[in-house]
Amino acid sequence: MQTPLWVVVSGGVPDASRPGGRLARVSDEPRDISDAPRGPDEPGEPQEWWDDPSLPWRHKPGRADYACLSALGVVAMYGLVMLPLRPVMLGLAPHVLGSLGYRTGLVMVGALTAVGDRWWPVVLLIGTLMSMKFDWIYWWAGKLWGRNIVDVWTSGHSERTRRRYDRAWNLAHRYETIAIVATFLPIPLPAGVIYAALGAAGTTLRKFLIVGFCSALATSAGYIALGYWIGEPAVRLLDDYGRYLWYVSIAILVGMVAVAVWRSRQQKKDGLESEADSIVAEEP
Repeated sequence: MQTPLWVVVSGGVPDASRPGGRLARVSDEPRDISDAPRGPDEPGEPQEWWDDPSLPWRHKPGRADYACLSALGVVAMYGLVMLPLRPVMLGLAPHVLGSLGYRTGLVMVGALTAVGDRWWPVVLLIGTLMSMKFDWIYWWAGKLWGRNIVDVWTSGHSERTRRRYDRAWNLAHRYETIAIVATFLPIPLPAGVIYAALGAAGTTLRKFLIVGFCSALATSAGYIALGYWIGEPAVRLLDDYGRYLWYVSIAILVGMVAVAVWRSRQQKKDGLESEADSIVAEEP
């Protein structure tokens, strides 16, 4: 039997199972809404605490993740503490500064050697080891998290910094051994990015440490030789510098505080601008 035209227009057919023979409409049929798209105000599945773009992992972290992230935090704190202390150590204890692997300390030890000091072999050996004391941590971070760790480091930085890190990452992948050697030369390279890239690329820790040690030994000896060649003038300069080293340290501390305050204000300003842009975008 052909369905009457009024039935088609009304959107249904009489259903005897419904009271009064009410028409069965599409809206009356049960639907599975589990796969239906959610509106902007409907809550979805709760986000896990570790699923945060500001963290380097993209999985639930384990012991290795926690340990590596804590080690990176120690490295950062060490760098901040040593920044104002290095000028003081250069004037008061250049042998200690050289033994920690700092180039200025190694050069000064070489200059002292030219005027009779004989501690340079000890400083050379210890300084070589200490100059690569944290390198394996960056290698480990790259092995654990790959490129994600670099994305965390570049977050909030300029596009120029991103391109610089990208070039360093590609350099490490193309020239494995040369990239390690280059980080020990007086070249402004992001060594941490290169070490992380090597870890992500599958460079073995044994090769990484052997090439790093040989490179550090050669460059440390070169810095000591440079200081020996300069000789007594560098020692006299050190004596003159000793009168002002505390002022240099204080200036560095003031600069660190100023930079921290400026960055904090800049982040707040960027946050307010982002919030304002989002409000404007939501307006009809």
